[in-house]
Amino acid sequence: MRTRFLSLDFLNLAALCCLWKKEWRMRMTAKVGVIMGSQSDWETMKTACEILDELGIPYEKKVVSAHRTPDLMFSYAESAKERGLRVIIAGAGGAAHLPGMVAAKTELPVVGVPVKSSALNGLDSLLSIVQMPAGIPVATVAIGRAGAANAGLLAAQILGAFDEEISCRVRESRERTRQQVLKGSGLL
Repeated sequence: MRTRFLSLDFLNLAALCCLWKKEWRMRMTAKVGVIMGSQSDWETMKTACEILDELGIPYEKKVVSAHRTPDLMFSYAESAKERGLRVIIAGAGGAAHLPGMVAAKTELPVVGVPVKSSALNGLDSLLSIVQMPAGIPVATVAIGRAGAANAGLLAAQILGAFDEEISCRVRESRERTRQQVLKGSGLL
């Protein structure tokens, strides 16, 4: 009987180690880079990370300022593909040059998230990100947290075009959303 308990404990320990290894591997093989111009943008950008977490997509997050740390921004964008990233989500407020400058330095798809600013409610950010010259595309989403959520979903859809498992999780997420809407409709 004692041997059985030891083997169960060993199996539990082995299972726990596998979970830790999986978590470590996921973080080590980030597929999406979530970057923002300043720490204050985190309130908006964390929504993209929540979506990626929900869908089980590994990501990295970092503050990379186009104006205050331009060399870091260039280095980040230029090395992103070789580090294994497949999509970059870049959020910025005000002048909001981060998404466009990153897009200019990488071949990866860049999703721009306009962060609300105090001066113009994010309209300045939106116009800065959306108005890119031909040849340097930035997929631009809505202002604020709704935009950040859609950025996470768009990154998942891009990855899902080449990964059936991710595609399946996106479909399941959409179905959950559909069910919530139908349930809410029944409450009227």
